[in-house]
Amino acid sequence: MTAAAMALAVLAAWLWAGPGAGAVRLERLSRPGRRAAEEMNRLRQSLAGFSRPSRRAEAWRVASIELCQGLSAELAAGRTAGEALTRAVSAVAFPDPQALRPAVAAARDGGDVPAALLAAAPERGGEGLHRLAACWRAGVTVGGGLSVLIDRVAVSLREAELHRKDVAAQLAGARATARLLAGLPALGLLMGAGLGMRPLDFLFGGPVGMACLAAGVALDGCGLWWTRRLIIRAERA
Repeated sequence: MTAAAMALAVLAAWLWAGPGAGAVRLERLSRPGRRAAEEMNRLRQSLAGFSRPSRRAEAWRVASIELCQGLSAELAAGRTAGEALTRAVSAVAFPDPQALRPAVAAARDGGDVPAALLAAAPERGGEGLHRLAACWRAGVTVGGGLSVLIDRVAVSLREAELHRKDVAAQLAGARATARLLAGLPALGLLMGAGLGMRPLDFLFGGPVGMACLAAGVALDGCGLWWTRRLIIRAERA
């Protein structure tokens, strides 16, 4: 018998016998398992997205502290306010490097530096720029000691950042619990798929399953939103 005839005979035997029961069951189990794993990955990505604004706000706070420290040092070295701000801004890595350019231009050309600082301050993490704008207005317009005021602002910002990190460390357990609870539905789908119950076939197979799926996703989303809201309130307190 030639090799081609043997290959045809093996193919015919496989088509007649079909795949084994174990292979069929394995395929049925793996399909919903893969779909449940994809749902869990999407959920993890959405949870990771929640922390991005917090990281950006923290980067702005750290940059504001560095700006105040550098500005205080430049003023103590005898430079003018405009030169000190220009040099201090160039030495700090801001999350948005273009945001402070109007303030530098205003300081160089004699413009309204406090207004430029307030315009550059982000909604979250811009507390340092707000305080710096107030110090600049008091030091340049009223005639107070700008270097002393900015140094005090830097100290208060450092203390506030240390307090914020302490609160964040205490809230780490609540964040971990929220992530665990949010992932439990996907884990339940994986366990059901592993037991051969085919939960995704029920969820996507009819109006009752779709209604249960919609209600579960809505409740899970509401729980995540409410937990995140509570954590943000605790961080701002």
